[in-house]
Amino acid sequence: MFDTSLTSTDLLFLLKGAGVTLMLTFWAMLLGTFAGIVFGVIRALFPRASLPLAWFLDIFRSVPLLIQFVLFNALKSIVGLDWSAFTVGCVVLGVYAAAFFTEVVRGGVLAVPGSLRLASRSLGLSYWQDLRYIVLPVATRVAFPGWVNLVLSVMKDTALVMWIGIIELLRASQTIVTRIQEPLLVLCIAGLIYYVMSLVVARLGARLEKRWQQ
Repeated sequence: MFDTSLTSTDLLFLLKGAGVTLMLTFWAMLLGTFAGIVFGVIRALFPRASLPLAWFLDIFRSVPLLIQFVLFNALKSIVGLDWSAFTVGCVVLGVYAAAFFTEVVRGGVLAVPGSLRLASRSLGLSYWQDLRYIVLPVATRVAFPGWVNLVLSVMKDTALVMWIGIIELLRASQTIVTRIQEPLLVLCIAGLIYYVMSLVVARLGARLEKRWQQ
């Protein structure tokens, strides 16, 4: 007969951790999306002038995220920033997401056919009108699937914030495992929660992408 020490309180604790995971993902992607759009457009339109920016972002794409969390958390203490661990997690994840989304946006902008831009200019659109009404809408459709994949990736990467003391879904599950010593059951439930959250994001993204195609 199946017997477990897992209680409803433990399940609520897991759901609370899942809520922290979603909040981290939301704020990180909000920061990463806006910064990525700005940096991506700059990288696409001014490739030579923005080389220093590209080298700077390469640091965040190359260094493992766990190292970034630890270093930034230590730097915060050295500099004297009165930031909570949650803020640190959002900032590091946001910069990390921006570093990757920059290349997604750059690829989307460069994917816009040159003939389309020439046609818009021949119709009397200015450079900025062409960028606003032609380039960015087309680039958005191209970059959107990459953005959805980045959201899913950042959602899973939030598990690393436990190293700076944030109790998200994985940290909550480990806390419960330590108490009841049932790792298989608890981690299966945590994995199921991750799957449901990811499935919702993926389905919403697929529906929006299909609507744009129509």
